Amino acid sequence: MLGRLLRRSPGLWQRVARPVLYPARGVGDKVKGAQDASLQVSNPGYRAFRNDRRPTNFDKKVLVWAGRYKKEEDIPKYISSEVLDAARNSVRIKVCYIMIALTLLGCLAMVITGKEAAKKDHTLLRINTEKKAKWRDEVEKDEVAATGKPQ
Repeated sequence: MLGRLLRRSPGLWQRVARPVLYPARGVGDKVKGAQDASLQVSNPGYRAFRNDRRPTNFDKKVLVWAGRYKKEEDIPKYISSEVLDAARNSVRIKVCYIMIALTLLGCLAMVITGKEAAKKDHTLLRINTEKKAKWRDEVEKDEVAATGKPQ
């Protein structure tokens, strides 16, 4: 019955039912802050919800490596998610730079070893021709052995 009544008159929902069903909601941050302050006064163990979280050991290492804090002991008990996200992004960028540098070093090493192998005439073409010649010799030996056997 309440559902039918609320569907027929949307203004009634805004004035009566919504404040009853959702009393914590207010207009703007000022009302929410006032409610948090009143709850904190009445209940001293209550901590207002913030976008804070307790960092894990890995998060602490990320924050130190990103340069946000000098030591793990300097990190507060709670940090905001924005600080942690910024630290993770900077560490992600550092890791990408390291991977780029390692890739370039690997390419440079392959070029150098390839040129040295070419000077020694240790090329893939020569290796493949030697393999094929070896296989042909084995096939010829097998054919000679098969034809030379009496049946």
